[in-house]
Amino acid sequence: MLRWTITFIIIALIAGFLGFGGIAGASAGIAKIFFFIFLVLFVLSLIRDVVKKA
Repeated sequence: MLRWTITFIIIALIAGFLGFGGIAGASAGIAKIFFFIFLVLFVLSLIRDVVKKA
């Protein structure tokens, strides 16, 4: 998931640099969504490990 987030951030940066505002905005939005999904899965994984060890 984190790899997809980084990929879309790079696409957004390149598109923004080249002047493609719509593509840059869409890529940045997708990157945000993937980042929050990654963050939720990471927190759930940490909680699961703590409960498993207890």
